[in-house]
Amino acid sequence: MPDIELKNKKILVTGGAGFLGKYVVSELGENGAIKENIIIPRSSENDLRNFDICNTLLKDTDIVIHLAARVGGIGFNQKYPGALFYDNAIMGINIIEASRINNVEKVVLVGTVCSYPKFTPTPFKEESLWDGYPEETNAPYGVAKKALLVQAQSYRAQYGMDIVYLIPVNLYGPGDHFDLEDSHVIPALIRKFVEAKKRNDNEVVVWGTGNVSREFLYVEDAARGIVRALLNYNKPEPVNLGTGEEIKIKDLVKIVKDLVGYKGNLVWDDSKPDGQPRRMLDTFKAEKEFGFKSTVSLKMGLEETLSWYLDNQVI
Repeated sequence: MPDIELKNKKILVTGGAGFLGKYVVSELGENGAIKENIIIPRSSENDLRNFDICNTLLKDTDIVIHLAARVGGIGFNQKYPGALFYDNAIMGINIIEASRINNVEKVVLVGTVCSYPKFTPTPFKEESLWDGYPEETNAPYGVAKKALLVQAQSYRAQYGMDIVYLIPVNLYGPGDHFDLEDSHVIPALIRKFVEAKKRNDNEVVVWGTGNVSREFLYVEDAARGIVRALLNYNKPEPVNLGTGEEIKIKDLVKIVKDLVGYKGNLVWDDSKPDGQPRRMLDTFKAEKEFGFKSTVSLKMGLEETLSWYLDNQVI
């Protein structure tokens, strides 16, 4: 039996209308949460950078899952480092403090793999989180998120709050963001190849050298992991969420190119940054502590994501 029963719990999901949030809300329903008891604040009406708004939202709330974040790919991180630091830090700080004031029963914080040091030995173990500074292009975002872990552990120690902190690897799947300015690598590649195929372009330009590696977690798997942690985990230590498998970007690009059916040439723009050299998580703790293991293979997930994009053609 889980440690928490969701029936009759009032649950606030920040970012609940977003890419990951929609899947988390669905997963909450699958685990007994009542739809009417799930509150999803919209950013157009509730600026989480304003403490008073957070404090009002959290009155009479039992559980908070904090997913709201300002995120993007390497180019987006290079263009808006100050905003990414401030917005992500202040939103999380406000949510945690408002949760304390309102005696929230449990808080789940979702961090980022970008918080790990630039040269973390792979697979990344949670104990390595403080062994160095993050990769420079996404450090402001990564450090802002890591600061929330410090706040969570401090509040647990001083106030006895039940706050857990999860570190997911790069997410992807149906419903992802395909805007080329702020999308991550998989949706950006899908859109580039689909549009190049339509236009019969001779070549597609891809950032970097392709020699770095990444790990990707299907969004439905991520949502399942988050809800499992909500139900069954109550410790101060952060926990990775991932697949434990890495792939070189050049191999990922070839898979997406072939799935789309694009026949043109690839051009690697090595004047653009690669980002972190390698990225792969140690996922042992998540399986041990709350029985989470990813189930969707990268190939299957890419097929589902491409199919959704072709059906929707949205950015």
